[in-house]
Amino acid sequence: MQIDTMRLFCDLADMQNFSRAAEKHGISQSAVSQQIAQIEMAHRCQMINRKKRPLTLTATGELFYRACKDILERYERLNSELAAITRSSARIKLAAIFSIGMYTLQPYVKKFMEMYPKVNLSIDYCSAGQIYDDILKGSIDIGLVAVPRMDKNLDVFPLENEYLLLVCSPDHPLAGRSGVDIHDLQGFDFIAFDKDVPSRALINGILARYGITVRVVMEFDNTETIKRAIEIRSGISILPEPAIRPELAAGTLKAIPILNENFYRPTGVIVRKDKVLTQAGRYLLELLHKDRGR
Repeated sequence: MQIDTMRLFCDLADMQNFSRAAEKHGISQSAVSQQIAQIEMAHRCQMINRKKRPLTLTATGELFYRACKDILERYERLNSELAAITRSSARIKLAAIFSIGMYTLQPYVKKFMEMYPKVNLSIDYCSAGQIYDDILKGSIDIGLVAVPRMDKNLDVFPLENEYLLLVCSPDHPLAGRSGVDIHDLQGFDFIAFDKDVPSRALINGILARYGITVRVVMEFDNTETIKRAIEIRSGISILPEPAIRPELAAGTLKAIPILNENFYRPTGVIVRKDKVLTQAGRYLLELLHKDRGR
């Protein structure tokens, strides 16, 4: 049976009218009747109840209709994937929050470019809110965010769990410690993420769980500005370890483990559920989330 015949049968079932189905497919009503009759003869069963108006499907017709719908959906998905793979100018648009894009993503990009050197990988640095909006609108292919949220329209894959550390200036009273009890943070000046940044809620939850109240003196939407504020002795903060590696190497910041337990900031890869990625895009997605979330 041809795909076009399946489409004709499904349209006839949906429209419940021979003449409208014929008009949609640009053929005569008798041609529609002949094709449906051929299907019924081939399967030796009646598919259409022609005595009712509007026409209805028999039990076997319902079964055949569902099977055709499934085949047509698979066929369309296959065509989309083939078109994506064979696209002459492959391009992948990725967006990440700054800390992930600058410090976590780079090794993955290097490995991806070794595998697909001719693919144009575009990377934008955006706020988490902008990334979610752009993913859902389809203007970017893959997004990287911290503390990913669940959404019925998104597939969310784990990336890396970033170890959280207390961060202060080298001359801060806590800087000389090899570890710090979280209760010792009580009352200190604290540099926080903005209230709408997911990492803010994560860190607030950690402090609240231990009954700790800090004095929030500044709020910023990114780790870079928070680090600069800590360097000028404006306060302390809790930040992911990958984001502070350059400052630790340069000696401009001090990072201290929190002794009560190991705290982590989860990061994730988000893709719109119906997004069709190229072969290179699927490789990048697998590269980012495979064996991650440790």
